[in-house]
Amino acid sequence: MTDFYRVRRLPPYVFEEVNRLKAQARAGGADIVDLGMGNPDLPAPKHVVQKLVETVGKPRTDRYSASKGIAGLRRAQAGYYERRFGVKLNPDTQVITTLGSKEGFANMAQAITAPGDVILVPDPTYPIHAFGFLIAGGVVRSIPSDPSPEFFAAAERQMHYSIPKPIAMVVCYPSNPTANVASLDFYKDLVAFAKKHEIFLLSDLAYAEVYYDNNPPPSILQVPGAVDVAVEFTSMSKTYSMAGWRIGFAVGNERLLSALARVKSYLDYGAFTPIQVAATAALNGPDDCIDEMRAIYKKRRDVMVESFAQAGWEIPAPKASMFAWAPIPEKFSSLGSLEFSKLLIEKADVAVAPGIGFGEQGDQFLRLAVVENEQRIRQAARGIRRFFDSADEVLHNVVQLKKRV
Repeated sequence: MTDFYRVRRLPPYVFEEVNRLKAQARAGGADIVDLGMGNPDLPAPKHVVQKLVETVGKPRTDRYSASKGIAGLRRAQAGYYERRFGVKLNPDTQVITTLGSKEGFANMAQAITAPGDVILVPDPTYPIHAFGFLIAGGVVRSIPSDPSPEFFAAAERQMHYSIPKPIAMVVCYPSNPTANVASLDFYKDLVAFAKKHEIFLLSDLAYAEVYYDNNPPPSILQVPGAVDVAVEFTSMSKTYSMAGWRIGFAVGNERLLSALARVKSYLDYGAFTPIQVAATAALNGPDDCIDEMRAIYKKRRDVMVESFAQAGWEIPAPKASMFAWAPIPEKFSSLGSLEFSKLLIEKADVAVAPGIGFGEQGDQFLRLAVVENEQRIRQAARGIRRFFDSADEVLHNVVQLKKRV
């Protein structure tokens, strides 16, 4: 049987091939250091877990919850935006709780996309930014992920040559996977661009609190008038190490959020109420757990940059996010990111995310997540050093294998 329409629009999941090799290696007894998936290994804050435990089993908490989020949680998110960014939001009309930012993006795509609508999406970027719209029947046009002057030149070209005219643009800063950070001046130009061309902006700010060097990333909603055209998605997954809890938010433009709320009302009843109560406690609680998370990731980042450089792999130090965007070493560049990722599992016992999984422009890079402790990161560097020491022989064998195929 032929695949269904939406399934046909989805290519094979690149990361699945790496995950399969990783599982095979572990089944064979290999100790794989997994720097692939951005899955936080830190525990959720104790006071948040305690609030969850206190709430579970109380009267009414086992019932259906609220699709757009309980009122207290939406107020807490509005309070966070006012404290952190100086942005005032109406929790009743400008804040929606989502089942993680990924679900928010996917359902926003369903809400606003007609078949054939064009969306401008960075390349490379997090897969849901593109595939959410492809699943919804839209068409994706690429723009750079780097917030540089070339960004606007490329976006202008896409606005000029795309038929029909794009309806929206996705941006993600701090970027997953590149760790690029946008300035407030960039956002000001972006909002002006959106108003000039009458398009919406969908901003992914999932890594708002994972930053280093005392330079907090801004929100696009800090720009005066941004709420006229923009919705921003945030997540508790990284800030509070609550990835499995599936709590995120969409905030900003009331028209877009009304559409999202209507779609969600048909699809879900919101997260389990005790989880939402615990998430409220997180947002209203102390920030020392966030500072601790940030310090741990910064130390791991520094260890990765230092130890990998000693192994012969120079990696740019990211300014934010829990990822390093590492160029493939020149000796292996002809292999591309997927084949090099496979070699790292087989020869170095290290799993990473191949850049091609984030878009065509990512194929000369790998995404490395600092989700293992410092000792394990140094272990990964030692494995890579051993692999690099035997690189000539490995490359010769790869070439000979390709010739036979």
